[in-house]
Amino acid sequence: MKLSTDRILTTHCGSLPRPKNLLDLMKIKLCGGPHDPAAFHNCVKGAVSESVGQQVSCGIDIPTDGEQGKPGFFAYVRERLNGFEPDPGFKFPRFEAETQAFPEYYAEYMGQAMLGGAVASIAPLVCTGPVTYRGQEAVHRDIEILEAALDGWAHEEAFLPSVAPSGVGFNRYYRTEEEYAHAVAVAMNHEYRAITDAGLVVQLDDPFLTEIFSRPSLTPAERRNTAGMWIEALNYSLRGIPPEKVRFHTCYGINEGPRIYDAPLADIAECMLQINAGAFSFEAANPRHEHEYHLWETVKLPEGKALIPGVITHASNIVEHPELIAERIIRYARLVGRERVIAGADCGFSSQATYKPEIHPAIVWEKFRAMAEGARLASRRLWP
Repeated sequence: MKLSTDRILTTHCGSLPRPKNLLDLMKIKLCGGPHDPAAFHNCVKGAVSESVGQQVSCGIDIPTDGEQGKPGFFAYVRERLNGFEPDPGFKFPRFEAETQAFPEYYAEYMGQAMLGGAVASIAPLVCTGPVTYRGQEAVHRDIEILEAALDGWAHEEAFLPSVAPSGVGFNRYYRTEEEYAHAVAVAMNHEYRAITDAGLVVQLDDPFLTEIFSRPSLTPAERRNTAGMWIEALNYSLRGIPPEKVRFHTCYGINEGPRIYDAPLADIAECMLQINAGAFSFEAANPRHEHEYHLWETVKLPEGKALIPGVITHASNIVEHPELIAERIIRYARLVGRERVIAGADCGFSSQATYKPEIHPAIVWEKFRAMAEGARLASRRLWP
């Protein structure tokens, strides 16, 4: 994994808005309509090529495919794992404390802001049989498309996001949650290995870690135990993969909202740092979390690890000023070392394929330009 050896590098969390022509084809495919797989593949290839070019042109040093061919950050595993079925009627608690405190707001938010423009309704996946991996062709297709898109563009390295075991689905088959977690970990190891064997960094997307620590129905001990089970499964899924080929991302699953019940990073950091990853990406620009850089005054970042704090947020259409971005970067650099800080975003800008992303696509690119300029300002001050 490239570190900021002589300047602050820039990256982001993965998902980016998809073009309308791709969304149209994806909607037909997801709704079971007649579609041409070759046409869909070519459309994804074109969208990734365009996305990578825009990322690099805006100053992103470590780009990705923008998750252009995926309907959502976790729903894509339906085509990669055996043993799961969608269940539209399955109800699971999300943002319990938040939705209880602000029911009117979140009823509207969940119904419109997140789903109003979605290409298709995405039902939760439930495990109804033995979990095995069958996504070899799909993940290699992702890799080939990204590698082709990177050709000719200057970049430090590239990454591909993949969902962590905790986000795959819900167990209705295995006797215990531990057995289920282990089975998912074994299956997802195939995807993680394919990505890293291709020379790319794998990013593990895990907003469910923060979800665990935000559940009012669990005691603090139950939260730690539940998180520990999934971290053990995640580390097992990374067996044989060097930590420096892995970056871990967690966030809170909400874009614009009150966010007063977000679990503090202090509750999560100890568990997060147990993950066998080389870098850790988390929300740090959001106003509910910006102050949490102070945590690294007392929590020691293990040797060989790096931080990817969000220095731009996915929860506002305001473009951050480069001077503020530079300040955010320098705060972390002074605490953990300039080489161990990579500038990132709080979360993805379109975690679900939708015609109505909360952040307008043109503003996403402007945020990236601001981040790149902020990184340049910070670099001049950190490497005088």
